[in-house]
Amino acid sequence: MMNVLIIGSGGREHAIAWKIKQSPICTQIYVAPGNAGTSEIGINLPVQTTDFKALSKMVTEKKIGLMIVGPEEPLVKGIVDFFQSQPENRDLLIVGPAQEPAQLEGSKSFAKAFMKKYGIPTASYAEFTEENYQDGVDYIRHHSLPVVLKADGLAAGKGVIICNSHEEAVQEFEWMVRKSKFGIAGSRVVIESFLQGIEASVFVLTDGSSYVLLPEAKDYKRIGEADQGLNTGGMGAISPVPFFDAVLREKIIKKIVEPTIEGIKKEKYNYKGFVFIGLMIFNGEPFVIEYNCRMGDPETEVVIPRITGDLLELLLSAAKGDLGGCSLHTDPRSAATVVAVSGGYPEAYKTGKIISGLKEQSESIVFHSGTKNNGDEVLTNGGRVLAITSFGEDIDKAARKSYQTLEKIHFDDIYFRKDIGYEFK
Repeated sequence: MMNVLIIGSGGREHAIAWKIKQSPICTQIYVAPGNAGTSEIGINLPVQTTDFKALSKMVTEKKIGLMIVGPEEPLVKGIVDFFQSQPENRDLLIVGPAQEPAQLEGSKSFAKAFMKKYGIPTASYAEFTEENYQDGVDYIRHHSLPVVLKADGLAAGKGVIICNSHEEAVQEFEWMVRKSKFGIAGSRVVIESFLQGIEASVFVLTDGSSYVLLPEAKDYKRIGEADQGLNTGGMGAISPVPFFDAVLREKIIKKIVEPTIEGIKKEKYNYKGFVFIGLMIFNGEPFVIEYNCRMGDPETEVVIPRITGDLLELLLSAAKGDLGGCSLHTDPRSAATVVAVSGGYPEAYKTGKIISGLKEQSESIVFHSGTKNNGDEVLTNGGRVLAITSFGEDIDKAARKSYQTLEKIHFDDIYFRKDIGYEFK
């Protein structure tokens, strides 16, 4: 029996808590800082994700056996290294990579160099800073269009710009490097070729040597239907992805997943956690767009419910470095997640709106992303508010169930895309 601490406050953390709660070896779940949804499953702790000292105190007080780190910021800032340096936490098991391998997400140039070293297919690229600014301008002016500019560091999912003219690209490059558009994250810029094709994501749980492949997913980043408008953190997701046939899956495993895990092993990285690989599929060939050092959101809300069996046992095996021989089984049905957001998101939006209809009966799972408790009421507390996940015989039927559930839920200025999975109907 074990007490578990989940770090984070979004739909990803709610989904992980929901699944772990089903494990017979879970005694108590704590979530820091959590949301209104996680408070129904476990106990929320009023501690921020990067307050390592306060989290360490909670680990000791609550007798935590396993800590799962949800978001990228604490991982990139070295939460695993911090805990493993504390004598009082030496018995704590952690799901999440150490600071150096977390740079696979924290630094685009680090990830690109890793892919180049281990022969992992990705777009061609070059990197520039203020020191070689003019070289960067010249590189852009001679680059084929469209051209992609990426802030090297973490930029809250907003640091990637696709430019359709050289003038636009040069201007964006200047804003990033010389005018701090993304702060220190954009002081180094990776410029790469634009990959055409269909995006998808694969998720791997590794102990640094062995791995287990989780269900794949496809998310929908644009705010508008038919993938129009501004980029968001994610407006919905589906799993499985219909075009993921056995041939493509084998290519992804052989060309991307296995070289990635082999690279982690050869570099002797302390990596016990998730690898989220963003892919572009072009003419049946997979290319890596990016690595993330944790599960995605809202992809977690569609992937985790499809996992059958005890997720906590699997996570414990990874954290102990004993994942070899473990297997994972999945629900064969399709799943679709639809995200409800606050009006105005991903730009300015208001919070503190009362949410009604959460107790209505439905076949869906309602995961909370940006919510908080206020007495007996649940209020909006973020841009992305809820993630509604449903199962069905196919993507369309699953999505329809999520929409039926959303018809019963209301808060002022609620918005959600009504076409999640549209290209597979």
